[in-house]
Amino acid sequence: MSDSVNKPYHYNTGNIECIDAIKNSMSLVEFKGYLKGNAIKYLWRYDKKHQTRQGTAEDLKKAVWYIEKLYEVINND
Repeated sequence: MSDSVNKPYHYNTGNIECIDAIKNSMSLVEFKGYLKGNAIKYLWRYDKKHQTRQGTAEDLKKAVWYIEKLYEVINND
């Protein structure tokens, strides 16, 4: 079963994960902004996009994923 939050199959090409390609294409400041923006996006729409509890929970999990990734990047900076 695919993990649509932590390891979405459609975000990988071979051994390259999309988030890593994005990170490598940006400065550290830009990447942190990208992560923050995506967290805000998922928080903004979690109660508007989905009519199901599962969809709402998935958007909130995605927001948490981006926040945790931002925390990881800041702590490794």
